Amino acid sequence: MARAATTTDAFNAVAEPRRRQILDLLAGGERPVNDVVAVLGMTQPLVSKHLKVLREVGLVTVRDIGRQRMYSLNGQPLKPIHDWVRGYEASWSRRFDRLDDVLEELQELKEKED
Repeated sequence: MARAATTTDAFNAVAEPRRRQILDLLAGGERPVNDVVAVLGMTQPLVSKHLKVLREVGLVTVRDIGRQRMYSLNGQPLKPIHDWVRGYEASWSRRFDRLDDVLEELQELKEKED
């Protein structure tokens, strides 16, 4: 089965690591494209390409201030990803609890040896 285009939903859009970097940066507040370029060390055309994909799925919004385009994060389209990942939280918690038990046992063994 062919993979869906990156512009169809947030899952596909955030699959690309550079787009996740852009989202992380925009989570700190609105920024012009030139700031994104400077902070992330990407070329302007590459940043613009990724911002276009993020805009098309609704993850970022843009507004013009004079000649500058300001981008900001819109977290609402991330909710399906959050909901999906949350389904694994119980499994992770159980595994971390077991890891805590193992570490505690190892610490007790070390203390007995000392």
